[in-house]
This record gives sequence, structure tokens and C-alpha cells, in this order.
Amino acid sequence: MTFYFVQHSCTAEPRWFPDILLIQGFSVQDKQVFFTNKKVVYLTAAFCCLLWGSAYPSIKTGYLLFNITADDIPSQLVFAGYRFTLAGLLLLMIGWLSGKPIGRLSRRQFGQITLLGLVQTSIQYVFFYIGLAYVSGANGSIINATGTFFSVIMAHFIYKNDRITMNKTLGCLLGFAGVMAVNFSDGLMNFSFTLKGEGMVMLSAFVLSVTTIYGKRLSQTVEPGIMTGYQLAIGGIILTSAGFVFGGRLTNFTLLSTLLLVYLVLLSSMAFSLWSTLLKYNRVGMVVPFNFMIPVSGTALSAMILHENIFEWKYAVALIFVSLGICLVNRVKKPA
Repeated sequence: MTFYFVQHSCTAEPRWFPDILLIQGFSVQDKQVFFTNKKVVYLTAAFCCLLWGSAYPSIKTGYLLFNITADDIPSQLVFAGYRFTLAGLLLLMIGWLSGKPIGRLSRRQFGQITLLGLVQTSIQYVFFYIGLAYVSGANGSIINATGTFFSVIMAHFIYKNDRITMNKTLGCLLGFAGVMAVNFSDGLMNFSFTLKGEGMVMLSAFVLSVTTIYGKRLSQTVEPGIMTGYQLAIGGIILTSAGFVFGGRLTNFTLLSTLLLVYLVLLSSMAFSLWSTLLKYNRVGMVVPFNFMIPVSGTALSAMILHENIFEWKYAVALIFVSLGICLVNRVKKPA
């Protein structure tokens, strides 16, 4: 990692910062040029989706390491709450170290961020953590891709420059078909779908797609890193409090379980901050379709880490359809 020598904006005191922290120190023009470069957008979006794909086996491994059972919902909330509270505080600390005015929010802005934290972090991850306890990591990662379909549809009605095209329609339909395929087992006549499992994961995806649109609008007035830091911390505190109130707890801290929690914290802070920045400077329809990459990485990593059997026809069909969906929704016709 490269380090740069910089002058702190408030104290004029020279400090050394790793280059990953200085990305928040770019001027508005620099950041806009950098994050609207197509190669940067595609690589950053793919990197975020790879991180999120690793969350599925990581969370399920966390359930085992912290001795959290599928029906222990309060402890699942505490586990999620720790992750997001620490991730949010980390982002705010990075913002403060890089000279960002993390305390200069109007009452209206703070209320909007609180709402975002309540819905995108608290409510969405209640559905997600509960659902993931009842489905495999591979299934959960593929089903969660329905959020892309919801986002592209809603963006069509909200943004004039983000209309649905034939390519986007076919791409989303292929992606959704892939998500449906993964719920078949032992032949086409056996379709498995439960509300507390697959239903919760899909509901989580819908909530995330709604808040993605709201977060993009909010990021136009609040720096994405600060916005993400506050909303993760607020949502995490709500999750932790709710979990403790209903009898949840997080025990069995070992070196391995602690390292896993640290990884999830870093995953959340980095992925959410970069994703929010991409949405600030680009069309939703250009960024969100990369969510289709999450099931690909999630399925592969679940097989490697959790030793799940993914060598079934349904996974092959699902991943092929999802990959084709990515290509179609990002295909732009060249002018004649």
C-alpha cells in the first residue's frame, strides 16, 4: 500500500495517510472524473460485489463460531449490530482523519440519514440475517440478486436518464429466471420456497433496492463516506439494542471468531462507502446491475468455505443466466 504525505486541512499539521484513505480527500472534480471513468466504475463495482459475495459464507461461518442457532433471532441481530456499528464508526473515524466535517449536518440531513440507517441497515438486515439462517450460502447469494431487478424497474420511473431498454428488460428477466432456477430441486416438479428462508432474503433485496434509490438522492447533498458511516452506525446501534432487549447475546469470542467479525466490519465499511460513491456520480442502471455478480462469487465462495455442493444443474443454469443478465443490462448501442 502506498503512503502519501499530506497537509491536514484544519491544523496545517503534516500527516501520513495510506492511499486508500486519501480517496475521500480528492476535490469534487477529481472524484467525479475518477469515479465516472468506465473502467473504474466496472472494476470498483465488481470489487464491491466480490466483497458482498464473501459475506454469505462469512455470516454463516459466524453463526457457527459464535454458537448462534437458526431460531436465535435476537443473537443474530446482535451479531449484525456489532458488525455495522463498528463499520460505521470506522468510516466516520477515517472521515475525521482526512479532514471531513463529519459533524456539520443539518437537522434535516441527520433525519434523512437516520431514516436511511433504520431502513437500509436495520430493517433490511433483519430480513437478511433471518433468511440466511434457513438457506444455504449459495442459494441466499443467488436469491438476493432479485434486488437488481427491482432497482432497474424503479429507476425507470424515477430518473429520466435511466429508462428501461430492451437489453435491460431481457437482462433482468434472465437474472430473475436464474434466481428462480436455484429454488428447484430433484427435477422441475419440485419447487422449494419458504417465507422465513427464501422469502426473507428476497424481501431484504427489495428493501435494499428501494433504499439504494433514496441513498443516491441523499448522497448529492452529503459526502458518501460520511453518509454511509452514520447510516451504518445508527442502523447497527438499533440492531444491537433490539437484539439485547429480546435476550440476544454474542459469546464465544475466540481469535478466529474475532478475526471473522473484523473482516465483516472492514467488508461493510469499504464496500458500502465505495458503492455509495459510485451511485453519487453514475446512473443507477449503470452500477446496480453488477449486483448480479454477487451470486457468482457468493456461490463459489460458499462451495469453498462451507463445502456446499454446487455441482447441480440448477446452479449452472442460475449462474449462466445471471452472467448473461449482466452483459445485457450493461450493453449500450453504439451510435450509427
